[in-house]
Amino acid sequence: MNVKIIAIALATAVAMPAVAHHSFAVFDMSKTVVLEGTVKEFQWTAPHCWVQLMVPGADGKEVEWSIEWRSPNQLTRTGVRRDSFKPGDKVQITVNPMRSGSPSGSLSKAVFPDGRTLDFNGGPRRPLQ
Repeated sequence: MNVKIIAIALATAVAMPAVAHHSFAVFDMSKTVVLEGTVKEFQWTAPHCWVQLMVPGADGKEVEWSIEWRSPNQLTRTGVRRDSFKPGDKVQITVNPMRSGSPSGSLSKAVFPDGRTLDFNGGPRRPLQ
């Protein structure tokens, strides 16, 4: 077998999971949902950070939303830190929801009661304390 063909096949096989992983096809990027709730946990992990947000449901019971965000490296460059969300923080988060309707989404924007704002494209709008 040709060594070039084997190298190309191997490179393609390794690259495909990375391409699939970074697909946002599971999120409905044409829709946004605004959630108001309490942070349960902020997971500062690679490859993506997650906010676990407890949101009151229509029946009054809390629903846990799993909200995906950027990587720690990308967030650090925009001023976000591992302690930017703390358990118990009240926050309004805008997400692009899952197409499946499950309580999950891709974080687009977060607004804290004191006016601090984080967004997907621009990082903090005011310095974080």
